Amino acid sequence: MIDVVVPAGALLGECPVWSAHSGALFWIDIEARTLHRYDPASGADERRELPGRPGSFALTSTPGRFLVAVELGLGWYDWDADEFEEWLPLEEAGTGNRSNDGRCDPAGRFWVGSMYERPSENRFTGKLHRVDPDGTVTVARTEVGVSNGLGFSPDGRTMYFADTLHDTVWSYDYDVDSGELRNERLFFDYTTIPGRPDGGCVDADGCYWSASVHGWAVVRISADGSLDRRIELPLARPTMCAFGGPDLGTLFVTSIGAGGPVPGPRVEEHPGAVLAIDVGVTGLVEPVFAGRPDPLERSKPHR
Repeated sequence: MIDVVVPAGALLGECPVWSAHSGALFWIDIEARTLHRYDPASGADERRELPGRPGSFALTSTPGRFLVAVELGLGWYDWDADEFEEWLPLEEAGTGNRSNDGRCDPAGRFWVGSMYERPSENRFTGKLHRVDPDGTVTVARTEVGVSNGLGFSPDGRTMYFADTLHDTVWSYDYDVDSGELRNERLFFDYTTIPGRPDGGCVDADGCYWSASVHGWAVVRISADGSLDRRIELPLARPTMCAFGGPDLGTLFVTSIGAGGPVPGPRVEEHPGAVLAIDVGVTGLVEPVFAGRPDPLERSKPHR
């Protein structure tokens, strides 16, 4: 069963992250420059404005405080205080890039990629960054089109990464102790199915879920790289999926709103909505960033 839980009409909905402490789903609208909090118990969806376009974010050890990738830098956002504090840059300004998909590894490092802000131009100027808890930034990959699909296997030994413009999801052997990648290999060739790879997540069985942007679906791919399931959606452009709910048994899916080409003759229902789907499996607890958990400095307001 597919439910439209937040008919938000988001311009570019992305990065759903379940917070067990809050009992809520946090997600972003990149082009509206907002962070949202959806409470399934009440059905309320609150939002806060950010000082730039957020590409992704991570939970921290302090409830209600997030590490957010805004434009080409990282900062701390406090939900209750509605305050943002800059932390460190990822890339130089003026390149035309912006941050995009991100996720923490099991050790609390934040992996975040970038992309050229107009993907229709097919420029491969993006990078994939690893951000250690002490703020050290390491570039793990260059010449990226649109960074997407980051995820980790239940044992943490496999990392997944997708490039939408390459229509490819790769997998890597991952060293949780060092954060190093090795043995890059093709995990899934997206040219075999409708759509292109956008955001993803991994379930408790070790299968990889991917939002098929422009493909009207989310897909489940087994750990061996074979297509296990394809779920048709009422939306042409799903952007990312994540498990949430008290038992992590609900797959939440964000999407792109009205405007732009829609493949095929079908009419979208509630473009830009957040969907909730009972897929019969459960997800993994989202790791938190292991870096600075201290509160914001109240003397330094962001506006």
